Amino acid sequence: MLKNLFDKCIKLAASKWANSSLAIVSFIESSFFPIPPDVMIVPMVVAKKENYIKIFLIATLFSTLGGFLGYFIGSVFFSEIGTKIFEFYGYTDTNFLKEKFQSSDGFFSWLLILFSAGFTPLPFKLFTIFSGFIQFNLITFFFVSLVSRGLRFFVVAYFTAKFGEPFVKFLEKKGSFWFTVIGAALIILAIIFYLVYKFYV
Repeated sequence: MLKNLFDKCIKLAASKWANSSLAIVSFIESSFFPIPPDVMIVPMVVAKKENYIKIFLIATLFSTLGGFLGYFIGSVFFSEIGTKIFEFYGYTDTNFLKEKFQSSDGFFSWLLILFSAGFTPLPFKLFTIFSGFIQFNLITFFFVSLVSRGLRFFVVAYFTAKFGEPFVKFLEKKGSFWFTVIGAALIILAIIFYLVYKFYV
């Protein structure tokens, strides 16, 4: 099933409805769809390098907006829908995390986790849903999603436009690893700034 969905996304990226299809895929991927927008961003940028900014903006905007659907599912329909999406990805027990991430320290921890999910290959939809489940601050949720998704899609679109096929091959082989490394480095920097602010400012 996933292979068929992947192939359909590739075909849509080459169609005359590519921009609209990218918007839809970016939106639903943030709440339940298993194929990431990167699958469409790369071939779209390869085909029209001069449009990489437009492509990155479409993916960022609609992925962020789609996050609100995931948040709504987690907030209102977690038991009915959210748990089934979690189970699809192999996670069955989530209730024990609720109190942990609703505390004041938990707020900052979840902020970092949400950013990491938006930037790295982690399934972002699980984190938008769980954000709704724990009633994470909606404004913070929006800006963290916007920044993390924007950074990720900009990197993919810009370097695909800049280096073309060599970067695409690099992305296929080592993309997940380096997105994770960069995401971890950004989180470590954020923790350092937070600790400096908390104890020295």
